[in-house]
Amino acid sequence: MSMSHPRPLPSLILGLLLLLLAPLGHAAGLLTPLDGSIPPLEIRDHQVEVVVEDGYATTTVEQTFYNPHDQALEATYSFPLPSKAALAEFTLWIDGQPVVGEVVEKQRAREIYQQEKAAGRDAGLTEQDSYKTFDTHVAPVRPKAETRVRLVYLQPAHIDHGMGRYLYPLEEGGVDADKLAFWTHTSAVQRHFRFHLVLRSAFPVDGLRMPNQPGAQLTQNGPGEWELLLESGASQPKEGTAQASNSAVFDLSQDLLVYWRHQDGLPGSVELTAYKGAGDKTGTFMLVLTPADDLKPLNQGRDFAFVLDISGSMQGKYATLLDGVERALGKLGSGDRYRIILFNDRARELTSGYTAVSPENLRQTIADLRAITPDRGTNLYAGLKQGLDDLDADRTSAIVLVTDGVANVGETEQKRFIELLKRRDVRLFTFVMGNSANRPLLDGLTRHSNGFYQEVSNADDMVGQILTAVSKVNHQALRDIRVEIDGVEVRDLTPAPIPSLYRGEQLVLLGHYRKGGQAEVTLSGQAGGAKRVYTTRFDFPNQAEANPELTRLWAFARIEQLQQKMDDFGVDAEIEQAITDLALSHGLVTDYTSMLVLREEQFAAYGIKRDNRDRRAIEQQAAQQRAAAPVQNRRVDSAQPMFNGPRASLSGGSSGGGAFGVWLLGLLLPLALWRRRQAG
Repeated sequence: MSMSHPRPLPSLILGLLLLLLAPLGHAAGLLTPLDGSIPPLEIRDHQVEVVVEDGYATTTVEQTFYNPHDQALEATYSFPLPSKAALAEFTLWIDGQPVVGEVVEKQRAREIYQQEKAAGRDAGLTEQDSYKTFDTHVAPVRPKAETRVRLVYLQPAHIDHGMGRYLYPLEEGGVDADKLAFWTHTSAVQRHFRFHLVLRSAFPVDGLRMPNQPGAQLTQNGPGEWELLLESGASQPKEGTAQASNSAVFDLSQDLLVYWRHQDGLPGSVELTAYKGAGDKTGTFMLVLTPADDLKPLNQGRDFAFVLDISGSMQGKYATLLDGVERALGKLGSGDRYRIILFNDRARELTSGYTAVSPENLRQTIADLRAITPDRGTNLYAGLKQGLDDLDADRTSAIVLVTDGVANVGETEQKRFIELLKRRDVRLFTFVMGNSANRPLLDGLTRHSNGFYQEVSNADDMVGQILTAVSKVNHQALRDIRVEIDGVEVRDLTPAPIPSLYRGEQLVLLGHYRKGGQAEVTLSGQAGGAKRVYTTRFDFPNQAEANPELTRLWAFARIEQLQQKMDDFGVDAEIEQAITDLALSHGLVTDYTSMLVLREEQFAAYGIKRDNRDRRAIEQQAAQQRAAAPVQNRRVDSAQPMFNGPRASLSGGSSGGGAFGVWLLGLLLPLALWRRRQAG
């Protein structure tokens, strides 16, 4: 049976744009107890270097803390990491020299750090706080002295509808009640702030832009290489000169975003980046498939159910949520119907079932919504369950769930949410707002419903974000995907299973291979009830040493896959151990491992090998060599293209202006669950 998605109402989705305008409560920065028992430290310098090339981004963050007081203190710094980002380095300067951290099992790392802190020896610790943030602890920060640290993380750099997006997350979601009850943040940079991004792309780029940052400077250094610089304050003064003033030069309270846009009309392609050192038995590869624009558009009409979070964490956000919902309701057509579900620690319906769109009904609904005061906990399960009830089999239905994504009342186990979704024939299209949203839960629901997952920041230009979503749900999707690689022995492929592929999306695969040679690669799936098959041939290299970071990216993707199993089905000791082993062998911070910095002699005293230091030296040398070389074209299917035709884009008559030039702020967090009446 031929099936397709219902056509959503773009103006309704755009009506939710104002939901992003509410500021989040907290920023990345130094943590200070609310009771004032420990005086605050200062952030003197905050410098960020980003390089985007070969399908992934490397972010290096250096910070200098200053203790203006007469006693030694401990610095605790909290920061969110982007989704899919792997923390590869934590370095602390000791006696003026950088000391790279090593990954140790979490409990042991914490015990060693406490022992070293108690002994008065320099030590640092970075550990993951569930899905919310990473916390870095440094002791001692000596009186009237500075402490310098460096963090490095890696993440894939995906392209969507010809648009690249890099997020430097600084906003915290304000959803961690325990942390909010004890800590406040010091987010002001006192002396020097610098954000510098280099983009190296073999595909032609129309340009870069940084929303909401008019002081950002853009330079094109040549074909395929762009630089973007945002800087405030003076560089570090020489010893003996005046120190920082009391006025901040930058505040770490808003996410920083960079967009770049590929030229229209680029062909669909396959790119291969590999790492296989001389003498290595196993190589690691990243395969990026960018399909041509061959998924057909869809057309349908609908019912809308709005499931709205009115819990206490929505205070300060509810006014803009309300404004956005009002505008969305105002965009409904005369043939549409709607219902409103509210939830905090319980769920209730504001309307009496599906309500016909009329001026009188809309006025009453909006008046009722304006009378709501957010409070109490978040029973996400109850809200979602009631929203899924009473779907009309004869009408196309959509559910829009607006929440900050943290379930803390009632049913909170992910497997129960999955069981709930399995009872209904729905797909879940997820826009995750905020750096502390429950990504594992929301991502899991998306995977199990074969929908898509799209993260949203307060700094996003949201018309563009929404246009990509509208494009996806307005077209068929490629489902039941299989990738077969013959001629080269490949294993440990991730993700597995492969999710559905929507219009404009890339498929990024990571895996291992034994020997180089020619491979035949076949991508197959179902779209609109018909089978699609795409094939090409290209060579895997016998030796490739330019991208050693791929080994960490593969390991992190594999760890996420293992973690998803536990999120879905519960804790498993064998899986926990597998994650721990992968993290220890590849130098990664997880729920079970942390990054520990000690004085060099103390590493030896505790029997901790310097594996991560050596791995980082190899990665840094490779990065320097790449920077000195011309931009590399990683496309491997030019001789036998896998796809026929150009890639999908958002231009559609708005090239240079439209979607790229006039994007706005937008969506808090909608999860649109569309009834699977005509699945592409």
